[in-house]
Amino acid sequence: MTEGTRPDTGADTGADTDRAPDRTPDQAPEAAAATQAAVIELLGVLAYGEITAFERLAEDAKMAPSVDDKAALAAMAVAEFQHFTRLREHLAGMGVDPAEAMAPFVKPLDAFHRHTAPSDWLEGLVKAYVGDGIAADFYREVAGHLAPDSRALVEEVLADTGHADFVVETVRAAIAADPRVAGRLALWGRRLMGEALSQAQRVAAERDALSALLVGGLTVPGFDLAEMGRMFTRITEAHTARMAALGLAS
Repeated sequence: MTEGTRPDTGADTGADTDRAPDRTPDQAPEAAAATQAAVIELLGVLAYGEITAFERLAEDAKMAPSVDDKAALAAMAVAEFQHFTRLREHLAGMGVDPAEAMAPFVKPLDAFHRHTAPSDWLEGLVKAYVGDGIAADFYREVAGHLAPDSRALVEEVLADTGHADFVVETVRAAIAADPRVAGRLALWGRRLMGEALSQAQRVAAERDALSALLVGGLTVPGFDLAEMGRMFTRITEAHTARMAALGLAS
């Protein structure tokens, strides 16, 4: 999921980490199982998000105006597929069937992408940078309440694929060439904000383990109402920063 403000954590998340359940020594077996279920659900939704990002970027490359632009989107798609592979291998290493972990998220994520299908090259770039970034911010916030090894893996696959500068430069150049496109893209960015937040909240609410993790129903601390408000403030501020980077009003 391409995103322009993701930090590179530099965390060591090698294949030998997180193979045991995500639990602390004093957790009851029931609580440990619930925590592990939340980890699996979070990795499942991220894995399906990465494979759909790969498919979408490959499809959007067909609208690219030049060979260089096609190559840039192809490189972004490859990075997303590598993230998907990392998650799939990690789930398998935990003894989880990756396809089963992803299955609950196929319909809601596919529906989101149908509702936010870009109409042209520039809308596709804004979606990759802004839309995916909003969802990534939400899942990173959720992962902040996991054990360090699971959190490091999530941050790794949500990290910037290294192509944010290409998106920003391309969109800014298009606005400079035709300032009229700025208004249309700004409206598109606002729509993506609403759709992405609704989709992320809906996915979490429909999955018991993710919902419990978010609101603090597990032994891992979740969000109280005040913190929930601060979380959405942080996500909104990050969205505003991305829109500004593109030269668009949020």
